[in-house]
Amino acid sequence: MSAADSAAPVTLDVRDRIAVITIDSPPVNAMGHAVRLGIVEALDKVASDSGIDAVVIRGGGRCFSGGADIREFGAPPAEPTLRQVCARAEEFPKIVVAALHSTAFGGGLELPLSCHYRVADATVQVALPEVKLGIVPGSGGTQRLPRVIGAKRALKVILSGDPFPARDALDLGVIDALLEGGLTDAAVAYAKKLVADGAALRKVRDLAVSDAEPEVFAEARKTWEKRSRGLLAPLACIDCVEAAAKMPFDEGMAFERKLFVQCRDSDQSKAQRHLFFAEREAAKVKDVPRDTPKRPINSAAVVGCGTMGGGIAMCFANAGIPVTVLETSADALTAGLAKVERNYAATVAKGRLAQDDMDRRLSLIAGATDYADLGTADIVIEAVFEEMGLKKDIFGRLDAVMKPGAILATNTSTLDIDEIAAATKRPADVIGTHFFSPANVMKLMENVRGKETARDVIATVMDLGKRIDKIPVLVGNCDGFVGNRMYHRYTRQAYFLLEEGALPQQIDKVFLDFGFAMGPMAVGDLAGLDVSYLVRKRQVQFLKPGERWPVVADRVVEAGRKGQKTMAGWYRYEEGSRKPLPDPEVQKIIEETSAELGIERRAITDQEIHERCFYALINEGAKILDEGMAQRASDIDVIWTNGYGFPVAKGGPMFHADQVGARHVYERLAHWAEAASPALEPAPLLEKLARTGGRFADL
Repeated sequence: MSAADSAAPVTLDVRDRIAVITIDSPPVNAMGHAVRLGIVEALDKVASDSGIDAVVIRGGGRCFSGGADIREFGAPPAEPTLRQVCARAEEFPKIVVAALHSTAFGGGLELPLSCHYRVADATVQVALPEVKLGIVPGSGGTQRLPRVIGAKRALKVILSGDPFPARDALDLGVIDALLEGGLTDAAVAYAKKLVADGAALRKVRDLAVSDAEPEVFAEARKTWEKRSRGLLAPLACIDCVEAAAKMPFDEGMAFERKLFVQCRDSDQSKAQRHLFFAEREAAKVKDVPRDTPKRPINSAAVVGCGTMGGGIAMCFANAGIPVTVLETSADALTAGLAKVERNYAATVAKGRLAQDDMDRRLSLIAGATDYADLGTADIVIEAVFEEMGLKKDIFGRLDAVMKPGAILATNTSTLDIDEIAAATKRPADVIGTHFFSPANVMKLMENVRGKETARDVIATVMDLGKRIDKIPVLVGNCDGFVGNRMYHRYTRQAYFLLEEGALPQQIDKVFLDFGFAMGPMAVGDLAGLDVSYLVRKRQVQFLKPGERWPVVADRVVEAGRKGQKTMAGWYRYEEGSRKPLPDPEVQKIIEETSAELGIERRAITDQEIHERCFYALINEGAKILDEGMAQRASDIDVIWTNGYGFPVAKGGPMFHADQVGARHVYERLAHWAEAASPALEPAPLLEKLARTGGRFADL
């Protein structure tokens, strides 16, 4: 363990009587067993060395530490544990300074909280993101952070799981100083000054927790019981922080450990950890090597400044990329840009964006009414109404004005990418970029490759997705791609269930009980029932002889009920409220449609709704995998949890299928295919997995 041993995950160097312990375990210096062991061995070596006055712990490479090695979860604990490493640093007989840069997340922050002093450079971001993995911080984060910044602020940090920057970390007291120049040299100088000044071995464990009034915890529980919708980890985090305020430190640590193990071993955490890895895997394209050259994206353009186009423009501006937005008239452009400004202003009013940042972002958005003004952009995204003729006309115009090498992207949610690309002389430059509304908020970016889309275009757009703070997933070109194709299958079953005897509120309740924030009927009202109506009108041409059509969905729209926009859809709405209210008029339309179709209405159980809707979703996912429209089952899970509200506690539809078992899903689908809906005939891939005991995760 020396500077010369480049393969060691932890190295020890001495600079002017200050020991420098460097964590060097690429790519993110995860706190795996080898790193933990290396830190303890280094501390043991330093403890008895009279020639060393203090210690600096730093991260080598691109960050301090990304946190624990999640792959160790579930394995027998290997000592030293991170809790033991933290205790060793806190009780060390010489001053220990943590020097942070870039990333200090999870265990990568819990270790610094155990050190006597913490310094950083301006690049650092710190976080305790464990709640997003369905667990509580497990190495003292819930016990030490409240002692440093108070219970109220600690709850905000721990429950959000979001990173915060260096200046905020300094203001909160998470770090003691921001250092300029070379961080290691500056940290060594800082440690030397502490020694010279006779600074104390400051132990966080000895501090009291401020802002720990009972109402702080009561308010947090009230908020998160509603927001978390059955998730275990947020409420466990609140319990742990309250324990820090009420219990001696060691008892609080034992309490934290107990809740950590309970959460870690839960199905929820397994699902959330699955999604953690799935999101990272989704960024990889199997036939596009990581070293594929990417086209430069220094400027962008968007065609259309409606809700979607304006939101996409904000995504570019938020990432510091200049963007020009095109509209058909000056009035439409003015209205669209005004809405963008109102969106930013609302964020400023909520305290989530500084006015200076709003002004800077707005300055990056320009308007245009002439296609020629878009010609110098590196990428243009069409975001207009979902109508093939219109999109083909726009792409013909773009083909004429865009510079060579520019990427031509369409935000279509269902239409054929290849047909759109055929309107140009450069189909290799065409790709789908399906954003989700509101585009400036929703994380998913479903990128659609056409049959001629160039690999460097794919690589560029996948990289761009991360750059504009999205989760990019590459899918194949088919009707509805992955997300909407699956969505249409389970909503269709919901419509059939209405015709057979269910009502909207019963169907939505099954979804709410499963963990969705909204059921499909309420979602339809929010999105506008006329939107899906027009999609169905396009799809009817592909209807097979004898195939059932969701007549009831058409009847509701044809009655003038378009959803919240008309105060009436599957539900009725009162002025100024978005609360869906059951409507006898809808029940009348549904019952009349059943009679029109000759269907005798019957009692529908919640179990039938669950199986016909959710298993239809899984069944279509199996078909998509078999056709190669998705690269892997976990990509489907990423799409559905980030774009369609599938509960993260269930891990996505394909993970959920593995949890309940392919055989069970297959048998229930086979039952319902015979008893109620031939459209539920199990997919060949699902049948194969049921027969062999296989899992989607192994494909």
